[in-house]
Amino acid sequence: MTDTTAYGTLETIDGRPGLRFERSLAYPIERVWQAVSVPAELERFFPGAADWTPAKGETIDLGGATLEVTEVDAPHRLAWTFAGQPQSFELFATDGGCRLIFTHVIDDLPAAQTATGWEIYLSRLEPHLAGEYLSDEEAHKPWREIHERYAERFGVDPEPGRRWAAENLPAGHG
Repeated sequence: MTDTTAYGTLETIDGRPGLRFERSLAYPIERVWQAVSVPAELERFFPGAADWTPAKGETIDLGGATLEVTEVDAPHRLAWTFAGQPQSFELFATDGGCRLIFTHVIDDLPAAQTATGWEIYLSRLEPHLAGEYLSDEEAHKPWREIHERYAERFGVDPEPGRRWAAENLPAGHG
């Protein structure tokens, strides 16, 4: 189940507000690379997984927003811009497996709410790597608790995220 420690950080990335998530995974870097770059695997844990190759310069229309792959350095870095916001996976081999860093420049998106969403989705990666499946619904159960931790840590108003949860999450979830 999701670790509700709110491990993402709010940082300045190239002069813009961004979120950074770092996870240690007990899987080889090549296996994690496959999970983050192959569409059929990515869609098992990542929201709106792109049907990409991926190849540098590749552009995909995702329902009115454009995704452009900006860097591919297999199996270490995959970067793209989605709706003008840079996002990336960086992978580092470790003695015990792999360290994954996911970043997303968020500009004016609500920091606590966006961080919570990413933590929820990234919580689905490790079960996927283990050959299991954590449903979107199951992963969202601790949403409210995680959101409150991020709002407190980032020093932001929690009300926008609370309203979003009330409107979008089933009763008893999140």
